[in-house]
Amino acid sequence: MKHSSILIFALLIFLTSCDKNRVYEKNVRIPDAAWDHNNKLEFETEITDLTLSYNYFINIRNTTDYSNSNIYFFINTTFPSGEVANDTLECFLAEVSGKWLGKGLGKIKESHILFKSKFRFPQQGIYKFEVEHAMRVDTLFGITDFGIRIEKAD
Repeated sequence: MKHSSILIFALLIFLTSCDKNRVYEKNVRIPDAAWDHNNKLEFETEITDLTLSYNYFINIRNTTDYSNSNIYFFINTTFPSGEVANDTLECFLAEVSGKWLGKGLGKIKESHILFKSKFRFPQQGIYKFEVEHAMRVDTLFGITDFGIRIEKAD
């Protein structure tokens, strides 16, 4: 038992050290894969290095029961100064033919979508991101997880 604990710990260290470009990543589970439009997802990270360029990704996990080929989001970013920037983003999850673009076997598909490429944060401090789906239904069925990833750009 002791050897398996050491092996698991070593594996975790190895896996987390392989992702040296990641600055922030958090994924939030959507209860029952039913995202109500009033359920705003919140994310927060501190940015300290303004000299680096960053890539900003949206992570989406959906089931094949999701009834649309795309999804719209409203993303509000609150800067350390309190200023707020609003973005609307459309992400494609399937081709027109119905073929899912995300990876995965079975009913679950994962998409890692580039939102902003090689951008620089203008201020040091805490950034807050608030995300809500912007589809024309109150409850969106088939989205199981949503996340944000910020990494150092190459």
